Amino acid sequence: MSFYTSLSGLKGAQSDLSVISNNIANVGSIGFKKSRAEFGDLISASPLQSGTVAGQGTRLKEISQQFTQGGFQTSDRALDLAISGQGFFVTKTGAQLSYTRNGAFSLDGDRYLVDANGARVQVLPVDSSGILSASGISSATSLQIPQTAGSPIATSAIQLSATLPSNADLPAVRPNYSATNPYKFDRFDANSYNYSTATTVYDSSGNPQQATLYYVRKTVPNATASPPVTDSTWDVHLFIGDQESSADGNVGTTPPKPLTLDFDNTGKLVSPTTFTQFSSVLPAGAGAPISVKLTYDSANTIQASSTFTPGTITQNGKAAGQLTNISVDGNGLVAATFSDGSTKKLGAIMIANFPNTNGLRQLGDSRWGQSGLSGEPIISQAGSGSAGTIQSGALEEANVDITEELVSLISAQRNFSANAKSIETANNMTNTIIQLRS
Repeated sequence: MSFYTSLSGLKGAQSDLSVISNNIANVGSIGFKKSRAEFGDLISASPLQSGTVAGQGTRLKEISQQFTQGGFQTSDRALDLAISGQGFFVTKTGAQLSYTRNGAFSLDGDRYLVDANGARVQVLPVDSSGILSASGISSATSLQIPQTAGSPIATSAIQLSATLPSNADLPAVRPNYSATNPYKFDRFDANSYNYSTATTVYDSSGNPQQATLYYVRKTVPNATASPPVTDSTWDVHLFIGDQESSADGNVGTTPPKPLTLDFDNTGKLVSPTTFTQFSSVLPAGAGAPISVKLTYDSANTIQASSTFTPGTITQNGKAAGQLTNISVDGNGLVAATFSDGSTKKLGAIMIANFPNTNGLRQLGDSRWGQSGLSGEPIISQAGSGSAGTIQSGALEEANVDITEELVSLISAQRNFSANAKSIETANNMTNTIIQLRS
């Protein structure tokens, strides 16, 4: 019988070695929880037997997991999350839920937040203020990070002003122009216009286009002319992308008509006094035609003895806001910030606790599944109830103390050697008995 008693000890020591080796092997696994082999002695005695009896060896009762807190390692990723305290992240693959402490999350091709196995992270829905709008496991939704926010708005109006020099010359009288080589506006010929300025406009799909205004001096005051010229005029050519828009609002005008700015002898803008409707154009790269009303601020659009000074140009179009930042606070609230300045609350990271965490079923990759021994999950938002808080930009390390495990490894190895020695001793005793009989 002593053979089998020592054999159970050998098997127990071997199991202990396997558990300790697994702990050591996973010292670098994010969210890993170490295990401990627990043993019990075997006793066989009859009801009428009295006194102390020799045991029958040992048996492996359980390999229990130790769900103690691991240390944190910081990272530069907002989507690296760690739970400080109790609880598990909830992930979903198909209809299967799993629970993990490994918060190394990323985005998949559909912009869902997933773990390393592709399981989608579950969140609780929130309203626009970030307050929970539902709770419980049935309210779980997969967290999807949007790339854009809001709807694009096509540019329909531009407001601007400018200070135009009163001493600017006429392109028509420049040295390279003559009666046989008359002035003709060409945006690729810098000698055919005086100044230019640009802004960005948008089509109905949010595609940006550059709107460029070219200023051309047309007339200057001339008291000796007959009749005398007392005002000054400028032509304004509007290009959106590679297409010129016509100031008469007519798409069919060829060539497109420029807008004429008329100043009196004091430099005050006389006309236009209201907006000018330019014709729609469809430049290369635009998804839809763009048509704008151009309005010059008569109070700040002047002609003076100074350099050309473009004023502020504003337009009423915009592209959809592009994602610029993701943040996760201590309560697990996920917020996205966009280039248009808007912020959207996307959900609160779901935290699950269990009445008996040691009853969870191991799934591998630092994941666990619910079992009959674990009980039903208790769902809550991070930082509430028994749920721990979430730290963004950090990952939880394995809760393995390598020094402690190495000492345990030596102890298990000695236990194995001692049981092997017991078998050797029992064998020697049996041989001695056999020799006595012979």
